[in-house]
Formats: sequence, structure tokens, C-alpha cells
Amino acid sequence: MRISSYLENKIFYILFQVSTIIIISLLLFLAEIQMFYIALIIIISSSLLVCYLLCDYHIKKKKYIQITNLVDELDDKYFISEIIPKSSNIENKAYIYALKQACKSMNDKISKLEQENLDYREYIESLAHEIKTPISALSLLFDNNNDKISKKELDKIDMYIDQVLYYARSENPEKDYFIKELNLSDVVHKVLLKYRIYLLDEKISVQVNNLDKIIYTDEKWLIFIISQIIQNSIKYIDKKDKKIEIYTTENKDNVKLIIKDNGCGIKDSDLTRVFEKGFTGSNRTKSKSTGIGLYLSKKICNKLGLEINIYSKYKEWTKLEIIYPKSNFNKMN
Repeated sequence: MRISSYLENKIFYILFQVSTIIIISLLLFLAEIQMFYIALIIIISSSLLVCYLLCDYHIKKKKYIQITNLVDELDDKYFISEIIPKSSNIENKAYIYALKQACKSMNDKISKLEQENLDYREYIESLAHEIKTPISALSLLFDNNNDKISKKELDKIDMYIDQVLYYARSENPEKDYFIKELNLSDVVHKVLLKYRIYLLDEKISVQVNNLDKIIYTDEKWLIFIISQIIQNSIKYIDKKDKKIEIYTTENKDNVKLIIKDNGCGIKDSDLTRVFEKGFTGSNRTKSKSTGIGLYLSKKICNKLGLEINIYSKYKEWTKLEIIYPKSNFNKMN
């Protein structure tokens, strides 16, 4: 709080006190009091006024700093009315009352919206689970009839349903999170088996090396993340000789799972935005991409205490790495 702002707020009080000093001085002069005493009264009164203003400014500045620090340190700013210091000033009491009522109203509205959001997510989860039942039945039917085209399209629907389901769960993965010891090789091969039809149809060769590594995380969430990366690789490989490389590197702190394809790559201007929700890239057709897969992968990795990075050279290759800390349990963020 600047002193100029304080003086501006006190201008009427200062004018009143100065006017009072002037009037008293004039009355004393008319009463033929010696100028020495009149000057002495003016000096004393002015000094007291200045001292009062300086002390009052110091007190108010201290309170101002205290309140601003409280606000800055508070994560949820709408709880400030609960911790703001009490005041004996009548005007301040009115402002604090108004603030408390406004915060209460906002907290009530936030609680209502959070409950509505929770109800909606639970509905979406329930709906996604219900849809998976007829999808499984149709998948079995198409397998029995050797209907590969219909099976492939049904698999696409199943993938989109998975995205919906994990999107709904991604806000609170700890509710559906089970840490256990996993072998990366087993997890990766489950994903490759899931996409075998697409890999064969697109004639994509997959090179797998050095995957026999032990990590600790949730299997379902990890399969989903790797699936999103493999999906993207399949979509954007545009070379005649199509390749996906999957391997690991290891040091004393972590294990890195690396998935690299020789697809269309990503422009440098787009690379920093690929984890944004809905971002499809300037060199990618929107009909192929929803811009949700990598966004969800990044979000889930953050929740699970993992790290995901992307590197690319436009028109040559794209590489994603998932970093698993070496610990018995990866703590939730």
C-alpha cells in the first residue's frame, strides 16, 4: 500500500483537521493572544496530526500486508472470508460480512457444480461399461463369421469408448488404481496383440528390444497410455517401409520405455502443444484425430507420478518416452 493512496483516502480527515487548526488560530489571533503561543499551538497540532497519520499508515499497511499474504498463500481463494482477521471498524465489519456472504454463496454453487460433475462422470462410466457388453458380443460374432471389416470398425468403436471411460476416470484415478509389479514386456505385448489387425493391415513391422524390465504401476492405466501412443503411430505412419520400434533404456533412477515410429513427424511449432486437449496439429487431418489421446496420456501420467516426453523430426520420425521412477511404489501426485 503506497502512502499516496493512504493520504488520498484520508483527504477529508486531513482537510478537517487543517481547517480546525486554522479556525482555532484565527480565534486566538482575534483574542489578541501572542503570536508565539499561536505558532506553538499550530506546530504542536500539526505535529500531532502528522504523527497520527504516520502511525495509522503503519498499522493499516501492516494489516494490508497481512491480508494480501494470507490471500497469496491460500490455494482456494474463496475461503479467505474464513481466515480474514476480525475488525472493530464498523465499515470494515460491513465489508467482511458482505465478503462472507459472497464466499458462502460461491462455495454453495461450487459444491453443487462439483456434485453435478461427479454425477455426470459416474453416468458416463456406467454407460461406457454397459456399451462394452454388446460390443463384446458383436466382436465374438464377427470373429465367428470371419468378418474382418466389421470387426475392425467395431474395434474402433471400442477404442473410442475406452477414451470416454478413461477420460471420465482421469480426474480421480486413485479410485481405480492398483499398484503392482509389472513386466514391461508383458504389458507391451498385450497392447500389440490388441492392435495386431491394424498392424498387419497397414503392413507395419514392429521391432521390440530389451523390454524385460520390472516396474511398479497400475496395469490398466499403463495399457491405456501405451495404446494411445500405438494408435497415433498407426495413424500417422506414411512411409512405404513402415516401422515401429519399442525398447527401454535404464539408469540408476528410472526406466524409460521408448516408442518410435517413422511416420510423418510433427512440426517444431506443434511439438510443444501435442499434449493440449483437442490439439490435432497443423500437419494432421482432423478426420484422423480427436486430440484427446495424448492429452489423456499426459494427464494420467501426471496423476500416476510418471513422466511422458515427446520428440520428433518433421516428415521423418516421432518418439515418445514414458519414464518410470525406480521405487517400489509410485506415489500419486
